[in-house]
Amino acid sequence: MFEENEVILEASHVTRRFPASGGRTLVANNDINLKMYKGKTLGLVGESGCGKSTFMRFLVSLDVPTEGEILYRGKDITKLKGEELRQNRQNIQMVFQDPSASFNPKMKIRDILCEPLLNFGRIKASEKDAAAHRLLKMVELPEDFAKRYPHNMSGGQRQRVAIARALALEPEILIMDEATAALDVSVQKTIIELVAKLQREKNITIGFICHDIALVQSFSHWVAVMYLGNIVEVISGEDIAVKSVHPYTKALMGSVFDIHMDFSKPIESIESEAPSPLDTPPGCPFQSRCEHCMDICCTERPALTELEQGHSVACHLFH
Repeated sequence: MFEENEVILEASHVTRRFPASGGRTLVANNDINLKMYKGKTLGLVGESGCGKSTFMRFLVSLDVPTEGEILYRGKDITKLKGEELRQNRQNIQMVFQDPSASFNPKMKIRDILCEPLLNFGRIKASEKDAAAHRLLKMVELPEDFAKRYPHNMSGGQRQRVAIARALALEPEILIMDEATAALDVSVQKTIIELVAKLQREKNITIGFICHDIALVQSFSHWVAVMYLGNIVEVISGEDIAVKSVHPYTKALMGSVFDIHMDFSKPIESIESEAPSPLDTPPGCPFQSRCEHCMDICCTERPALTELEQGHSVACHLFH
């Protein structure tokens, strides 16, 4: 695993509750403890609605947790306000799933790219063209794209612009929220290769949200698997295919379709649907879909326990 002195951000006991109708409470994140390491990628994977995006929104200060703290360089960013919060936004930037929705359609690409730099006084208005050309070159787009509008570009090209805008302020941490989900598979590959190249060059820390565990495995240095707001397993990306032990992680890996797979074996699937986050059962959140469910699973929630360095699991089978 990675050295503790490389930890750049740490989430400690982060919980997020939302009030719901009928006096009920929706727990989107339940006691999340995660670390992000300098220059490495943390992949956060799980089914839709499991709380991935909710957690990552805390990191870019788009929401605050109900409980817990998030330490960036030793400072709790959930407590920042006013100008201090504004200045901190330079350190952690985000690439959203749909760049079309995160761009102003009336702004040219040059203005979209340079807006963050102008907001923080990094450049003068007279330097916009040079800055836009530099950022476009960084994401391997022609300079003349600076004069285009977002609707004059393909989805992959818009996502490259989104990455350039996010990196314009040279942040230490980049959050990617399903940033490749809306793209063709071939375009996904080129975008991931571009991000990996930029990460090596700039030593960026990346938080990568995705529901495609095969993509997460190929791109992430380590992976946190989330189910119903709970982290159920944390493991290195290179080990997840052979060393993962949680029944949910194994089911996710078993459902991956690969052209090189053994087609004589059936593709595994998880039976039944996940329970509503408004009606989570006591004990283990995965109990209703787990073939190994025991009596203790129905009454006691398993804690995330380290099996070996860099590999932790929340499952009574391994306690």
